[in-house]
Amino acid sequence: MSLQIAPPDPPKLNEIDPNEYDDADIVGETDYKRAELEAFLADGAWNEAFRQWAKQSDMDDTTFDIVLELALIERFDFFWDSFADRVGYHAPGIPEDWKERNLHPELDSWGTVSSINAGLTELGQVVCDVLKDDYIDWESDYEAPDDLPDFE
Repeated sequence: MSLQIAPPDPPKLNEIDPNEYDDADIVGETDYKRAELEAFLADGAWNEAFRQWAKQSDMDDTTFDIVLELALIERFDFFWDSFADRVGYHAPGIPEDWKERNLHPELDSWGTVSSINAGLTELGQVVCDVLKDDYIDWESDYEAPDDLPDFE
């Protein structure tokens, strides 16, 4: 299946410490380089990654309309993790209490919720890969300690 929709605008990146997310753990002090990442997203990384993701997405247009109507794209966050020399991300999702909260009239099954949550996680990873592979040219500023043992 393939999602047939134009890429939405890229997200504006948060100023949240990534360690506050349940799904991220950043070691040491770091410059998250959000301004640079946001510029890369605006300069084409977002559109490129979105198109790659949409070609292989299991989400259909109706389900993606729910994503847009709930403003989930705007809640993505991307940040530089210099220790791991990677782009980290936090993908938004539908909470477990979606039924009780009546989040959206067309949100009617766990299958739809699962499709949205999995799809947004996959989109986040594709964006990270495109940023790292095609846009980022800086090196990690993490320096390993001098007293690491030799493993020969």
